[in-house]
Amino acid sequence: MSTTTSSAPVDALATKAAGGHSHMAIAFGLMVAFFLIAPLFVYPVFLMKVMCFALFACAFNLLIGFGGLLSFGHAMFLGSAGYASAHAAKVWGLTPELAILFGTVCAVLLGVVAGALAIRRQGIYFAMITLALAQMVYFFSLQAKFTGGEDGIQGVPRGQLFGLIDLGSPMAMYAVVFTVFIGGFLLIWRVVHSPFGQVLQAIRENEARATSLGYDTDRYKHLAFVLSAGLAGLAGATKAIVFQLASLTDVHWSMSGEVVLMTLLGGMGTLFGPVVGAAIIVSMQNYLAQLGAWVTIVQGVIFVICVLAFRRGVVGEIANWLKKPL
Repeated sequence: MSTTTSSAPVDALATKAAGGHSHMAIAFGLMVAFFLIAPLFVYPVFLMKVMCFALFACAFNLLIGFGGLLSFGHAMFLGSAGYASAHAAKVWGLTPELAILFGTVCAVLLGVVAGALAIRRQGIYFAMITLALAQMVYFFSLQAKFTGGEDGIQGVPRGQLFGLIDLGSPMAMYAVVFTVFIGGFLLIWRVVHSPFGQVLQAIRENEARATSLGYDTDRYKHLAFVLSAGLAGLAGATKAIVFQLASLTDVHWSMSGEVVLMTLLGGMGTLFGPVVGAAIIVSMQNYLAQLGAWVTIVQGVIFVICVLAFRRGVVGEIANWLKKPL
């Protein structure tokens, strides 16, 4: 009798965890199905842009949503990886997969250096250090000869994947971007639900208590920063190959602001929120382009309305309504 009683709470917890994971599995299945079917009805290049920015937003959310670290300079990883990937493909003649890998590695190395400097401070000071570093990268990109200055690197060849698949075909390129996005998303999912992810969330909630338990919080935050930088770089490197362009836009401070907007709009601290937020922002930029400079004002109004009406973000509110994590 005592054995049955003691095992009941464990069984209840296991059932609750299984229920939460089942809801996330359904949500993941719906997301995959959408991106598989959508090219039949929506312009593939637009969807590729959505997936690139969705991966960028997910990478940023890993840092702020699960690590509690607000970066105002995450565009430096997106943009620098884009420049590295574009230069490797156009000047060095690397195949697209190697160019993307090179851009990602460059973002990781930049993340190692930037993270080592930034994590020495907390809160707004951390955010300001990342912004300062991002501005340094921006002006370097503006002045360096290999970046093309204000013109950027144009005419980047898509090439042939593994020397076999011609990425000049929109659907072939779409398949590559889809694979990269899903792979990055699953990596973030695994990290969040790993012991590392649990410690990271504990640091977010109470860093002093995590330190008292014996965890080297600076090391965990640095690893999270580097991982987030690498995934943001993966998004930027892929985007440069997709659009055959690397420009100052992706390394400008306003891009760092956009990814914050995407994350908050979709739902900070949720896995699927950044994807939804990225889709909303990119859709507004695409379909409201005829408004010109008014697009920014419209975005601001929509953001204010969403913050007032959906304090947890779109996906955050849905998760709260379902009482299940998303």
